[in-house]
Amino acid sequence: MEIKGKRIVLTGAAGGMGSLLAAELVAGGATLAMVDANADALHKVAAGLKGSHTVAGDLSSAEGCKVAAEECLQLLGGVDLLINLAGINSFAAYEDEDPGKIELIMRVNLLAPMWLTRAFLPAMLEQNSGRIVNVGSIFGSIGFAYFSVYSASKFGLRGFSEALRRELADSAVKVTYIAPRAVKTPINSDAVMKMNEATKTNMDAPEDVVKKIVAAINNDHKDIYFGFPESLFVRINVLFPRLVDRALAAQNRIARTFAKKQ
Repeated sequence: MEIKGKRIVLTGAAGGMGSLLAAELVAGGATLAMVDANADALHKVAAGLKGSHTVAGDLSSAEGCKVAAEECLQLLGGVDLLINLAGINSFAAYEDEDPGKIELIMRVNLLAPMWLTRAFLPAMLEQNSGRIVNVGSIFGSIGFAYFSVYSASKFGLRGFSEALRRELADSAVKVTYIAPRAVKTPINSDAVMKMNEATKTNMDAPEDVVKKIVAAINNDHKDIYFGFPESLFVRINVLFPRLVDRALAAQNRIARTFAKKQ
């Protein structure tokens, strides 16, 4: 699906990667509805983007997603492409995780894409065209220690994408699942950045990831994983998970020192 001339809804548009993706989509000729909970940041992003609309919405509830979707449909007059990018991360030993944050992460990272897809899907099916793009993570295929909640949410998003794609196989609505590796954005705390440096974890520039996301959409990819050797480890983890356990053991011990310092 080429983005030129398409009506696109982008969640998490005020974030580090979201703002860059919004600019890339508008530059490519899309009409954009940008959704984010941070209204002030959202308006700043929109200030320099012609052909964009802002929708300040709470994606942590079913009702909030419903209201945001209705506003987007009204502003755009329909929808051709939904990009579920909004997400929350957490780096902590699981015994220290706040129960409220666990629920919030699952709501924003997993339930919001499901709620929004449910809201937009009827319109896409009626017009006999559309695409759902769920931005997951390598962490949705490999469960990383001290990112247990985040990994769980992305595993769920990957499963939802796979199941929905199969359900819609006989329709004109397509589903894309995109899994970047670690990205240098504000979603990562100082502790995560220091841990990644100590473990020599690969991190990509958000500008590079954004261009790959747009290319994946334009080229109608079903699933795409960014980064080597991480994309290879995804395959190895399916076949030989205990091998990956051993490979990550030393990294996990280093990660724990940073997770417990917070």
